[in-house]
Amino acid sequence: MKGIILAGGSGSRLYPTTRVISKQLLPIYDKPMIYYSLSVLMLTGIRDILLISTPRDIELYRDLLRDGSHLGLSIQYKIQEKPNGVAEAFIIGEDFIKNDTVALILGDNIFYGQSFSQIIQDASKSIDGATIFGYYVKNPSLFGVVEIDKETKKPISIEEKPPFPKSKYAIPGLYFYDNKVSEYVRNISPSSRGELEITDLNREYLRRGKLKVELFGRGLSWFDSGTEDGLLEASNFVKAVQESQGLYIACIEEIAYRMNFIDKTQLLELAKEYKNSKYGRYIKGFFANDDFRNY
Repeated sequence: MKGIILAGGSGSRLYPTTRVISKQLLPIYDKPMIYYSLSVLMLTGIRDILLISTPRDIELYRDLLRDGSHLGLSIQYKIQEKPNGVAEAFIIGEDFIKNDTVALILGDNIFYGQSFSQIIQDASKSIDGATIFGYYVKNPSLFGVVEIDKETKKPISIEEKPPFPKSKYAIPGLYFYDNKVSEYVRNISPSSRGELEITDLNREYLRRGKLKVELFGRGLSWFDSGTEDGLLEASNFVKAVQESQGLYIACIEEIAYRMNFIDKTQLLELAKEYKNSKYGRYIKGFFANDDFRNY
């Protein structure tokens, strides 16, 4: 399976902060927002990744993440010239996907919780069609919403920001698709906004009887950090968890080591890049505590 991170858009909801920098490069507490979406793909076991961003910002991502080899990854980069919709990622990335299955994560989505790694690893193993997720929210009209049949537990409808939602299950920005996804995107029409909508793509899989929905339980947290409040809430959450447990969320170097993408020598070499920062000291201390290392 391959992975795509979509880190495009103008970030206009966060103006003036994002007038000169990509939203996904803003900090969520102690690390760039993009680390959180990258960490999800890494926890899934994905090592071949395409990052899509704007002409203005693409080189900033390349400077930050390089070609990924230092993390045991292969990261490529492509440009989305205009914000033509989330589903356009599969046309931009068609040559990258080729005959593989693919996961797409939006660069401003943050996930954390018990068993999350196992959930996404299981979702990635047998993709025949598409797998999306449902997350119970109090304000579903702000999101794409999936309606689930109470008896069969299968999806029966998908709506984008409905004024009268048929359920309270929002669809987070993490999706798994088979290798027909680029073909299906080419068959959908742009919305009234002129965009290729991910909701319409998911409806196409639903129409074909090829859409599966996994519901996240209470033990999992999801943040859509595309607003000022979302940024603050996510940052406060990360700070609270890290200070309470002493374990970092989305430390991509630690994840690379735990997933056996890199070895001990490589991890310690990466720690030097962060000099005496708190983040660097965290990585350097990884091997000093047996309980921490084996957790």
